[in-house]
Amino acid sequence: MALVPMRLMLDHAAEEGYGIPAYNVNNLEQILAIMEAADETDSPVILQASRGARKYAGENFLRHLVQAAVETYPHIPVVMHQDHGNSPATCYSAIRNGFTSVMMDGSLEADAKTPASFDYNASVTAEVVKVAHAIGASVEGELGCLGSLETGAGEAEDGHGFEGTLSHDQLLTDPDEAVQFVEATQVDALAVAIGTSHGAYKFTRKPTGEILAISRIEEIHKRLPNTHLVMHGSSSVPQEWLDMINKYGGQIPETYGVPVEEIQKGIKSGVRKVNIDTDNRLAITAAIREAAAADPSNFDPRHFMKPAIKYMKQVCRDRYEAFGSAGNASKIKQVGVEVFAAKYAAGELDAKVKKAAAV
Repeated sequence: MALVPMRLMLDHAAEEGYGIPAYNVNNLEQILAIMEAADETDSPVILQASRGARKYAGENFLRHLVQAAVETYPHIPVVMHQDHGNSPATCYSAIRNGFTSVMMDGSLEADAKTPASFDYNASVTAEVVKVAHAIGASVEGELGCLGSLETGAGEAEDGHGFEGTLSHDQLLTDPDEAVQFVEATQVDALAVAIGTSHGAYKFTRKPTGEILAISRIEEIHKRLPNTHLVMHGSSSVPQEWLDMINKYGGQIPETYGVPVEEIQKGIKSGVRKVNIDTDNRLAITAAIREAAAADPSNFDPRHFMKPAIKYMKQVCRDRYEAFGSAGNASKIKQVGVEVFAAKYAAGELDAKVKKAAAV
């Protein structure tokens, strides 16, 4: 089976009330761990690559690694998604390289650093939607800037993230603007800003409603009950990996991620895609440091990468089960982008919004 459009997966997740972890990938070991965990738990898979990942691995290598995953596990529906496309050109190049879903992140300008206006964001996102939908690919947009409600600062990853500090309002997606944005762009999924950020250093303390606004997801979902919401920067930063890294020579200070139970609250309020990268990075780092300490004379890369796959697989299994993905891969009837191109053209997948009551 070929790769499937993300809209297919998110529609099923909405019907059944679960969320799907979307894992960033750069190399073979990450893809192996994700696919093995998905196979064991019968979970649908979203593999996503940033611009940095595409540059690191190379377009051809990355495309063939993903194709190998599809061929090895034909019973598992797989989406290949462009994470944080900074411009229409980035999204179009992803589609040309076989991606079945793209994110046009117009919350920042094309430099991926400068916060953009609503009009700019809606304009570039609508442009990408028109092209992507014509061939059946899915589109994720973003409204509001990802960053810390504690400090007002962002956390750049792979060169993507605003510089400086922003106001509280800029770091939270406005529900009214969310309705306008979805109507104007017709995106398949909307990433919302609620205080999460990229990387391991999300919060200096266990997050509460003051610095992690899960309630904002609930507000947006009430206005957009038929729009698939996305949580970015949602690694949970497990303490076990931090402890292991520091035990074997690492120097990661105390930090907190997004608790799984908070993500589960989001899933109950319309979150269908949950982005995870840091947790797998930490698992890799913990495994390599532990393996190196256990056998300092070993220079076989497999000595380090086998446990890295094992630990990442543990992370992925835990998330598939916690988000409710487990048991759903076999329930999704796989179809290609050409089927969805026809659906978009016929207006079957147009966004439906709930108008605010008159006052």
